[in-house]
Amino acid sequence: MTTYYLLRRLALSIISFLGVLVITFMLSYVVPGDPAVLAAGRVPDRKVVERIRKEMGLDKPVYVQFIMYLERLFLRQDLGKSVVTKRPVVQDLKIYFPATFELVTLCLILITIFGVWAGVVSAVRRNSALDHTIRAISLSGISMPEFWLAMMLQLIVIQVIRGFPIDGRVSIDVIVHHPLRQITGFYLLDSLVQQNWLFLKSALLHLILPVSTLTFALVAYVVRITRAAMLEILNLDYIQTARATGISSFKVVYKYALRNALIPVLTIIGMVYGFLLRGTVLTELIFSWPGIGRYAVNAIFSLDFPAIMGVAILGASMIILLNLIVDVLCAFVNPTVRYR
Repeated sequence: MTTYYLLRRLALSIISFLGVLVITFMLSYVVPGDPAVLAAGRVPDRKVVERIRKEMGLDKPVYVQFIMYLERLFLRQDLGKSVVTKRPVVQDLKIYFPATFELVTLCLILITIFGVWAGVVSAVRRNSALDHTIRAISLSGISMPEFWLAMMLQLIVIQVIRGFPIDGRVSIDVIVHHPLRQITGFYLLDSLVQQNWLFLKSALLHLILPVSTLTFALVAYVVRITRAAMLEILNLDYIQTARATGISSFKVVYKYALRNALIPVLTIIGMVYGFLLRGTVLTELIFSWPGIGRYAVNAIFSLDFPAIMGVAILGASMIILLNLIVDVLCAFVNPTVRYR
């Protein structure tokens, strides 16, 4: 990997981000509805609307509005003020995004561990009973609707385990009697730093159901890609030669075959992570999870244009950043990859 390649990928990422800004701005401009009217309240006065329109720069040409928007975004980190919460959108994202990040990062860890392991085992034991079982479970995870699986888990837990949390991020009793001082917004990290073990326990218990739902629904993609890549690698000549020289099967599979099969696996993991970071809408709604997906849905129903654009820009930024990270990781994982 060369410095030139990294600089070029970084430049392309910046261009992609600017393209996203143009698209989101134009879409918000052509959508029916006047942000000034929405910001003025339920019964807006004409003079108040005109004043708000001038304050927001809506009376200026489109290209001037876009330049003002870029200036606010890059120089002041200002995404506007939410019509619903009356707070800056940046502040809202700082409140809601940690909940989503904490949820989906735990999901990604489990998806990576179980997905790669199950895919490797399925490829090594091809056409065996274990292979068919893993493929059947993976297929069921893809086939089950996410909202149905979430509600079924809630119903089962209610019947089997009394008092087990089925919604929210932490119990209200714990918040009242063992409050947590907000440092980063990540409950697990903040509770560990402050050694608030009861808060940590409650946060972990509340994570079990939503994490299980997302993991079971998405791990199948990693399993299938890993299995397909491993089957292709295991049939290559150098793998057969390594087996013939007496190298242990474990070393052949996990050191030689898996490393060369990780490029498509890393790609799909990055795509899954980006998809999750944009907001798991159904899961967050069903489990009353105060994440970015729930915030986006409320913004859409309220025609909160600054909030909608803020969520879109955040999601696009995550996708672009993850694509860059995945490209760099592929070069480190597989030394045969050469970027020119």
